[in-house]
Amino acid sequence: MIKRTIATLAFVALAILSSTQSGFAASANENAQKAILVTGSSSGIGLNITKTLAANGYLVYAGARKQTDLDALNQIPNVRSVRLDVTKQAEIDAAVETVRAGGKGLYGLVNNAGILILGPITEIDEDELAWIIDVNLMGVYRVTKAFAPLIIESKGRITNISSIAGILSGMFWAPYNMSKHAIEAYTDDLAAEMALFDVQVSAINPGNYVSSIGTKEAAALAKQPYSQPGSVYAGYIAKEIEYMSDRSMYKDSDDVVAAVMHALFNAAPKPNYLVVPDQGEAEMTIRKIIEETAELNADHEFSYSDEQLIQMLKEATAVQRARGK
Repeated sequence: MIKRTIATLAFVALAILSSTQSGFAASANENAQKAILVTGSSSGIGLNITKTLAANGYLVYAGARKQTDLDALNQIPNVRSVRLDVTKQAEIDAAVETVRAGGKGLYGLVNNAGILILGPITEIDEDELAWIIDVNLMGVYRVTKAFAPLIIESKGRITNISSIAGILSGMFWAPYNMSKHAIEAYTDDLAAEMALFDVQVSAINPGNYVSSIGTKEAAALAKQPYSQPGSVYAGYIAKEIEYMSDRSMYKDSDDVVAAVMHALFNAAPKPNYLVVPDQGEAEMTIRKIIEETAELNADHEFSYSDEQLIQMLKEATAVQRARGK
């Protein structure tokens, strides 16, 4: 466990270094109208990914739920909208048939669809918790399972949009954190299995960027705060609504899209991409990994010395540097 955590730390550190130096420049020249499916394409990061892929000449199957969004997506050159609710197996199956009928196979899958639900974990309704797990985790499982044969056939790429919430934890964020921590484990296991077929799998861990997901949840919390009458959490929930309501100070998601392009098309994609807008979020994320490493390593007969931990980090970093050459 310690060695895997050290390796994760190396991935994170080098992901930040690479994003600073190269901007995750994509190798889009070998396009040949490769087909990519993007779930949750109607707004935010998903829409930005869709537009960027289409602008680079790729054929994008853009998943969305509402007819108005489907119609709008169809107006973008190189985009074919697909009705796709990731909680509905019938729509997923129909999307598979649509892609097969397109005749270009499927090179890439970007699992972006997701929702945000916040609230005290001891008070939130079980139905709400089940819903976020159904969308954020089971939705990725369903879509990937359905399209895996096409991806294996093309020896393509699978990119899962996770979050720094898959590494961090925080008060009232348990429902979202649980779903994204699960995506981290799912992506690791999927990557090991897909490697048998020369399919490469990556997780993108964005920090805070402009997205509709937070403002939607803030509006929902304002209508029905997830705290019971007399709850000790009531005042804290009000502060969380205020924090989530205004996303204007955050950057656009272009860096996240660049990471997705790198994961899809670079000859040496990274297993993990940390994409954050500032040093504070980078430090917060890396410190969390370091603190957990120290906690796991402390006070047992198999503990490593500081020197041994540093050597592990150096070895893991060397592996990641070699991967990028």
